Amino acid sequence: MDRMLYVAMSGAKQVMEQQAAVANNMANVSTPGFRAQIANFRAVPVVGDEAPTRAFVAATTPGADFTHGPLTETGRALDVAVSGQGWLVVQTPDGGEAYTRVGNLQIGADGQLTTMGGRPVMGDNGALTVPPGSTVSIAANGLVGARDAASTTLTGIAEVGRLKLVNPPVAELERGEDGLFRMRAGQPPAEADEAVTLVSGVVEGSNVNPVETMVAMIANARSFEMQMKSLQTADTNAQSANKLLAYG
Repeated sequence: MDRMLYVAMSGAKQVMEQQAAVANNMANVSTPGFRAQIANFRAVPVVGDEAPTRAFVAATTPGADFTHGPLTETGRALDVAVSGQGWLVVQTPDGGEAYTRVGNLQIGADGQLTTMGGRPVMGDNGALTVPPGSTVSIAANGLVGARDAASTTLTGIAEVGRLKLVNPPVAELERGEDGLFRMRAGQPPAEADEAVTLVSGVVEGSNVNPVETMVAMIANARSFEMQMKSLQTADTNAQSANKLLAYG
């Protein structure tokens, strides 16, 4: 059978996978701290007795766009955004660490500081817990202070701990299925970096550009149509060849 079928089939399959990544980006255009997913492709020549005029398409390891998203001022004390490079650290269900730029934090019923998704936020010495009913403030260096609701003086502020802020090389990070980033296999957890700072009262938005993403979705749809036309052309050519052989 003509290799054109396999070439077009591989192209259609990879375009569908890329479309899935683009659709996921579009779905998260309003998700705080989201990093757009990108997928690269490479050509793999078809090796055989014929001239190397055709190539398969193969997907390389998907990556992420680490450019910063826009900052939106909220005025909420528990909303923080990493200023420049860096990450907040959250605890995963297996007890490990993961990294996120999502800074709209909340206090659970047990006083634990978590993300809106319920992930415990890690401090330098483990998960952070604040006294129930207290007013929480977060400084630029990640220091978390809690003040009793009845107190009206600065002397009533107690230090709860310091948020663990890290800044590992992006080449050592990989995205998990839960949208959080982790160190690649074999790499130790990232160390706290005192150079990373926070901005209080703001939230970082998604870095997905909705216009560019919509254009990419249209381009992928047209590319898929081209691959399907190639399949139809290969089938038509095969039928014509069979007729020639049958009447030859």
